[in-house]
Amino acid sequence: MTRKYSIGNFQPQPGGFTAFVPGPFPPVGGYHFDTFVIQKSLEAVRLLGKLDGITRLLPDINFFLLMYLRKDAAASSQIEGTKATLVNAIEAEVRSREAIPPDVDDILHYIKALKFGMRRVKEEKFPISLRFIRELHKELMDKARVTQFSNPGEFRESQNWLDGTRPDNARFVPPPVSEMKTSLAQIEDFIHSKDSIPPIIKAALIHSQFEIVHPFLDGNGRTGRMLITFYLWQVGYLEEPVLYLSSYFKKHKEIYINRLEDYHNGLIDNWINFFLDGVIEIAEEAIDTVAMITKLRDQDMVKMSSLGKRAAESSAIVYPQLFAQPIVSVSTISQWTGFSTPGAQKVIDRFIDQGILQKKDADLKYGQLYYYKKYLDIFNK
Repeated sequence: MTRKYSIGNFQPQPGGFTAFVPGPFPPVGGYHFDTFVIQKSLEAVRLLGKLDGITRLLPDINFFLLMYLRKDAAASSQIEGTKATLVNAIEAEVRSREAIPPDVDDILHYIKALKFGMRRVKEEKFPISLRFIRELHKELMDKARVTQFSNPGEFRESQNWLDGTRPDNARFVPPPVSEMKTSLAQIEDFIHSKDSIPPIIKAALIHSQFEIVHPFLDGNGRTGRMLITFYLWQVGYLEEPVLYLSSYFKKHKEIYINRLEDYHNGLIDNWINFFLDGVIEIAEEAIDTVAMITKLRDQDMVKMSSLGKRAAESSAIVYPQLFAQPIVSVSTISQWTGFSTPGAQKVIDRFIDQGILQKKDADLKYGQLYYYKKYLDIFNK
């Protein structure tokens, strides 16, 4: 029998609608997870440890992190309706001087926010807190495309709602401002509480509670998904921020929405099981990705070993950089090597001959981009 918790209830509001008002968080009486949930959480933790270990085999884990960061940014933005892809975002980085399409800009803002959060947590040792959450939101939403005023970096001072044209026909109405502030303080206390709840399960609870509180006018889903990785990283469950669940949530978007609804209806186990399945799936996928990258690198190194000394030297400068920037232009190669335009083109042509790079558009004469397609395909699986 599925256990049902008292998470909150819908209460009438002066405007003629009902809003969800959360109860105490954690709920009175605490949580009681069954053996199956605990066992699944242990399997998720085991795979996170394995992922942490295997990523250390990569020549530069920061390149791997950058690609996963971009992938999560694309998936998380796509959940909110963005049509742009991982490849579109990388192309925009290469063509930084050109006008950026609005949906691509969504992804770039998410990448900027993730990078900001990583720097804040790792270099500045800043705790996960309401201030940190507001700072993340500001990086995500400042000068970003929005359908309404988002007030970047500030919790809302008015009622919001999900879907519908107004609160009385919305799919879900989060708590009014006064109750929202109480709930946010409880979330912050929970993040720092010393309890017996496994951190992997606490990450699930923090995300779901944050989503029902919905403290911003816009950008709640993306901010809440970033919190998962930052929390697990800060408590030491990840040596590096290598776990990003947005692609799993996007793949199962309807189930994701339904399980969050289960959560506010008190069916917490349904949400936690879904969340842990996601951790397991994404960790296994990331482990396979590391193996495929390693294999691809070894194959390409064999190809480059047959080059003459000068060609090998220039290839040694360029090739490692492709793991961070797998879409390049002649200008990109010139910046990396200091070569003239003809010299940079010669390096690119050599990589094309070896089957490492390929042209985006074979008929394009100017402004050509070159893809490390086999590498990109690993992340686009």
